[in-house]
Amino acid sequence: MDSVGSYRSSFASLHASGCFVIPNPWDVGTTKYLRFLGFKAVATTSAGFAFSRGLPDGVNGVSRDQMLAHIAEITQAAELPVNADFQSGYADDPDEVGESVKLCFQTGVSGLSIEDATGNPAMPLYELTEAVHRIRAARRALDETGSGVLLTARAECYLVNHPDAFNDSLRRLAAYAEAGADVLYAPGVSDRKEIQEMVTAVAPTPLNVLVSSNTGLRVADLADMGVRRVSVGSSLARSAWTGFMKAAKEIREQGTFGGFEGAVPFNDLNSLFEKAR
Repeated sequence: MDSVGSYRSSFASLHASGCFVIPNPWDVGTTKYLRFLGFKAVATTSAGFAFSRGLPDGVNGVSRDQMLAHIAEITQAAELPVNADFQSGYADDPDEVGESVKLCFQTGVSGLSIEDATGNPAMPLYELTEAVHRIRAARRALDETGSGVLLTARAECYLVNHPDAFNDSLRRLAAYAEAGADVLYAPGVSDRKEIQEMVTAVAPTPLNVLVSSNTGLRVADLADMGVRRVSVGSSLARSAWTGFMKAAKEIREQGTFGGFEGAVPFNDLNSLFEKAR
């Protein structure tokens, strides 16, 4: 088995039992550091990458070609299974989503996610029937490659402030599982009771939970609830931006350099990447 096939097999095994964290790097350096720490897989973050390019998140900010090149770069650097945040598949039409998925497969990813947000404030989510057709098209495209790439279906109800986010998420996730999704994901759910009920409702399909702020939940808590996979989205990137912005503002506004206090020493980073080459 080649290395890509091995990564895909390992990624599938991670979803078979237990709970694991799949952190989200946004460039080669952060990818290599997460591997150094011992994480078993990583996932791209569309927002983290967009911000690094000085662009807003979304298909109107980062083009499909830009995203595919970024995913390929992360996959090459990781030497681990990589799950791609592939937004809405860069198309409305299900057949075009399938074509995009085939291109993403060629980057060497072990998994990819397709969301049901439209990017249109007037109609923020695809109608359920259309959303299901899009997941089926993605499933069909992956099956045609014989790739072993896991398909994650995302219900974006919480992120678009749906008035009944929990129940509509359950309805959508059930339909996406029926359409062939391997993993289910409703980013934004954070209430312990709702997470537990969601895990139970979608079982035995694995559930990914996004932790984007310090809610008090620990990995062990999520594992006890039956959550299979935990991601952090743009949170690591935003944490890095927080330190950068704070230090830069202090220099500009106060003429002082307190933002550098506690910064990792140059030699530590330099030695790390010498070893990682």
